[in-house]
Amino acid sequence: MHSTARLPNLLLLCGLVWLAGCAGTQNKAPVEERQPTRQAAKPLPAPVASTPPLAAPADAVKVLPGAENAGKPGYYTVKPGDTMIRIGLEQGQNWRDIVRWNSIENPNLIEVGQVLRVVPPQADATALASQAVAPAKVESKPLDAKPAAAASTAAPAPAAVVAPAAAPANDDEPAWAWPSAGSVLAGFEEGKQKGLAIAGKAGDPVLAAADGRVVYAGSGLRGYGNLVIVKHNNTYLTAYAHNQTLLVKEDQAVRRGQKIAEMGSSDAERVQLHFEIRRQGKPVDPAKLLPAR
Repeated sequence: MHSTARLPNLLLLCGLVWLAGCAGTQNKAPVEERQPTRQAAKPLPAPVASTPPLAAPADAVKVLPGAENAGKPGYYTVKPGDTMIRIGLEQGQNWRDIVRWNSIENPNLIEVGQVLRVVPPQADATALASQAVAPAKVESKPLDAKPAAAASTAAPAPAAVVAPAAAPANDDEPAWAWPSAGSVLAGFEEGKQKGLAIAGKAGDPVLAAADGRVVYAGSGLRGYGNLVIVKHNNTYLTAYAHNQTLLVKEDQAVRRGQKIAEMGSSDAERVQLHFEIRRQGKPVDPAKLLPAR
């Protein structure tokens, strides 16, 4: 009788235990459901970040002055290590003229790849003048005095264009003289030795090799020390390097045989005069132009 009475109680107890187990399982469900929710909330890499760098190369492209003239005759593209003084010497021009032709504000600030005019603007006018004169000669037979008068007023226009084409300075071969009385230590060698190395003592006179005008006097050209450059005409320049003292200034006119410096060893291993003659900016052998002695 007692065992029969306990049976419902045991069944009730088992039922309560089963319900408690189910309740425990249901409590875990919300925790498991949050897991995918967290993964979905993670931000994905945004492809938009790659868009700004695409615009950077276009903005970074820098057009250097004169780029449209690259490769044209009469223009020079700046290379690493160039200075206005070196460009002037290599092109056979006064470096200050090149600065003026290119409207350069600061000659110390030129960039690799920049394109410079290295011939006078008048040199371009020769071809333009010949083209401008030809159409001016097209005339019809005169009908009366009035059209003739109109033609005469139009005539001065081509004449004004021809004026800049007039031949500039004298380009005759200069009357050369030796710049120093010393013996030749080293002769001209194409591609290696751009001029003559002439021996002497510190303070010996350095003389202008021909009449001309000083276009540079200073120490701004690496490897030349205290340097004088004289322009003789549109064809020839001479350079006098390694001096101890400079006795002339830029834009000063000099005569053949005039003392322009004193020999020294600036930027050189020994006292000497390095002397160059340049034709159209290209070094030539001075021994072939200087008089025999």
